Amino acid sequence: MSFTSKRILNYFLKGLLFVAPLALTIYIIFQIVRFLDNLLPIPVPGLGILIVFAMITFIGYLANIFITKPIFILLERGLFKIPLVNIIYTSIKDLMSAFVGDKKKFNTPAIVQLTETISRLGFITQDDLTVIGEEDLVAIYFPHSYNFSGNCFLVPRKNVRVLQNANSADVMKFIVSGGVSELKK
Repeated sequence: MSFTSKRILNYFLKGLLFVAPLALTIYIIFQIVRFLDNLLPIPVPGLGILIVFAMITFIGYLANIFITKPIFILLERGLFKIPLVNIIYTSIKDLMSAFVGDKKKFNTPAIVQLTETISRLGFITQDDLTVIGEEDLVAIYFPHSYNFSGNCFLVPRKNVRVLQNANSADVMKFIVSGGVSELKK
């Protein structure tokens, strides 16, 4: 391969390294906005997403008002009584509240020693498992790399070391990227 061909290939790969993540990010954001905008069939682009955003904000406001709060509590209790709906609703609500709200769960990054020489990064999601009779175990969520899924393991407390000076968002990005993203100090 000639010197010029190598340079052109190198430029192409560097361009691809810049363009591909940017294009995919823009495409994903565009698809999400398009999906949200199409929830309401309004012919003005962008108006649907604004109305959906305003409605969700208004419902959040109503859920916090002293007068309407009992109505939301009763509605939620009703959902808990429906067998299949209960499982789906509580799972989604717990997952959402793990990221937003008062009960954020992915804010305590930790290193778990799996063997003498192998450790894994994860997040403590439950520090107290006495309710199931396991005082010496903690629940650790291990996100998968290059995927929006993961596994929850119950591990001995002695094998877990909380990362004091680590930003949980950076640790999540590090894990999801397969260790390619850099951790910041």
